[in-house]
Amino acid sequence: MKRLLVVLFVLAIVAVLGVAVMPVAAQDCTDAIGCVEIGPDDPITIAYMLTISGGTASLGEDSLGAIEVAIDDRGGELLGHDIELIGEDSLCSAEGGQAAGQRIAANPQVLGIIGSNCSSEAVAALPIISEAGMLMISPSNTAPRLTEADADKGGVWQPGYYRTAHNDLFQGAIAAEFAYNILGKTKLATVHDGSPYAESLQAVMADTFTELGGEVVFQGAVNVGDTDMSAILTEIAASGADIIYYPYFEPESDFFTAQSADTPGLEDVALMSADGTFVDTFPENTGPAAVGVFLSGPYVAESETYDTFLQRWDEVIGGVPPSGFHAHAFDATNILLNAIEQVGVVADDGTISIGRQALRDAISDLTDYAGLTGTLTCNETGDCATGEALAVFEVTQAELDGNWPPPVVWLPGMTEMMAPEG
Repeated sequence: MKRLLVVLFVLAIVAVLGVAVMPVAAQDCTDAIGCVEIGPDDPITIAYMLTISGGTASLGEDSLGAIEVAIDDRGGELLGHDIELIGEDSLCSAEGGQAAGQRIAANPQVLGIIGSNCSSEAVAALPIISEAGMLMISPSNTAPRLTEADADKGGVWQPGYYRTAHNDLFQGAIAAEFAYNILGKTKLATVHDGSPYAESLQAVMADTFTELGGEVVFQGAVNVGDTDMSAILTEIAASGADIIYYPYFEPESDFFTAQSADTPGLEDVALMSADGTFVDTFPENTGPAAVGVFLSGPYVAESETYDTFLQRWDEVIGGVPPSGFHAHAFDATNILLNAIEQVGVVADDGTISIGRQALRDAISDLTDYAGLTGTLTCNETGDCATGEALAVFEVTQAELDGNWPPPVVWLPGMTEMMAPEG
């Protein structure tokens, strides 16, 4: 009753003063999972969820730099509003991914997330992000299960997940092709670290190697945090393997590579890792044993567009990208910003309304997008890359001396290996 009297009193005073009272109707949201309302003077907020500390920091720094370049290319603005970038360190672990996902999901203004780097982070964070109605586009998650919808096949896909990185069904296959057909190896040993990324990648490599006619003589694992690799290296030497594929991250890959040089019986065994080790700190942290190591990983063909990107990186960030997924992060950021621009409804006063489902739909419908990493088209579970942007590299003395990246020695479809420079 008191509230009603107050309202009547205010209206009476307004009437006496002759001031017109115009009702302000809230903008209706018809989006299936809700809308984000951005005030006339408020920023458009996007987030990153990347590993930016510890042994895997180079992966996160590589992606974060590309996000910043993409935002800078637009003058830091979109639809007349500043772009605000916030972020969380997801630590390349399931626990880090879960915590980062919870913190980001608690901010209702976040429109989309670029991340994560490591597949273990994404597996933990994805249910949280999806339930919040948000979306995430990963520049470097490669585990097949992330875009597999069938739980009986190990799938963990949730609506709102996308990636511009390749699916490891491609990477494992090209690694096997290179090892068997190009290097002529016939006895394979694989080692993983228990992460969804490494475990699934070595499995695809092993299956394809067997299909090609090779023999898998050893499959084992190390633990994240291990520093003494002598026991597993001795087992591998006894297995008779002529190539070892160990697709995991620093610092474990540094210790494994360095200690392999001191293991009797491995003197002539080829070493091959993958994109988790494709970082500029690997040669220096490993030492001379890194020279000659093959790395399967992301490849961006030389072009005027990519040269321009690298120039912009040097201007905005400085130097050169420290890992291999910067182009994927650049594509992911532009895909997100383009989608926001596409679906945002701008009122006369500058207020923007963005439907969350509309934003997801815009990315799900992406077709023939000309990105740095190739032509991208998203399928129904968020795989947007074709797997074409992959190659095998060989670390040389030049990388040990500070050069980066290492030279390409093989591309899918080649019948022989190119000689590395350096």
